[in-house]
Amino acid sequence: MSVEPRLRQRLEPDQRRAQIMAVARRLFGEHSYDAVSTTDIAREAQVARGLINHYFESKRGLYLAVIRQLVTAPSPVADNLPNSTVERRITVIIDRWLDVVERNAPMWRLMFIGSEAIGSDPEIDRILFEGDEIATDWVLQAARLAEVSDGREELRAVVRSFGSMVRAASREWLVRGTLSRSDLHVLLTDTLLHLLHVTFPALRTSREGTAPD
Repeated sequence: MSVEPRLRQRLEPDQRRAQIMAVARRLFGEHSYDAVSTTDIAREAQVARGLINHYFESKRGLYLAVIRQLVTAPSPVADNLPNSTVERRITVIIDRWLDVVERNAPMWRLMFIGSEAIGSDPEIDRILFEGDEIATDWVLQAARLAEVSDGREELRAVVRSFGSMVRAASREWLVRGTLSRSDLHVLLTDTLLHLLHVTFPALRTSREGTAPD
């Protein structure tokens, strides 16, 4: 891949880093990991190749940074939720999350398929775990359960488990095409509400019923 050279803009370090990551996110989404080089990214971002190594150490480091940005970066997903029912608030947060995924669909497809170059990577697992914790906070905020103390760890475990389903269901939408976005919205909303309103209380009841005297 090649582009015509362009005049470089003078940007602050944070802006330059963000520019590199935006280009990398697009190129990694459009092509396989192996097909994208740091030279390609530097050319598109109008920076010296050494600057990529300065910020990210390597192509792998840049790829991991892009994944971290997608799954852990602050997002308006849970901001300014309507002062309405939990059902309505959950509907809104799921819709906003699907907006985020759809805007970054090529990169999400690559993440779901897996990187040919990196394969199974403990650091990716750690990034995804961190993303699960952030998403759990969003869900509990939307469900007005952020202040729950009794059974808090079990509640968070239930929501984190839902996060694994979100990734699997999104694969059906983005990769296999077996579900539409509207299908996915119904599936995720109904499942999450059931987990919060039915499954979690049943889990608590079961635990209390089997507690030692």
